[in-house]
Amino acid sequence: MPLVRISLIKGKSREQIRAISDQVHEALVEAFQVPAKDRFQLIEQRDRDDFIYDASYLGIERSDDLVFIHITASDWRDLATKKAFYKTLATRLSASPGLRPEDVLIVLAPNRREDWSFGHGLASYVEPDA
Repeated sequence: MPLVRISLIKGKSREQIRAISDQVHEALVEAFQVPAKDRFQLIEQRDRDDFIYDASYLGIERSDDLVFIHITASDWRDLATKKAFYKTLATRLSASPGLRPEDVLIVLAPNRREDWSFGHGLASYVEPDA
């Protein structure tokens, strides 16, 4: 049940963007055991002037190929699972579309099951009131 926001600088091809989208989803399926049909993504392309980052924060040399991947997901995953996800996603994006691991910035925003409504004004993952 993650909601993924992918942000990058304008200029990538539709194929590159689709590869990023697909690899993010496949990494979630593989490392977070997200159901294959649980795919909700927002892809935002920004002008260079609207995409601000420190090119060497924490000693990591980033380029304008940097991709921000912000994932809102339930908070029940442990540290080992999160670390495996980070590694899996960076590896997948390196393979396709060829992003450098230094240009993959991932942020997890945890929440709880009752924080999701997929429609009908209902808390989708909570038992209905009796």
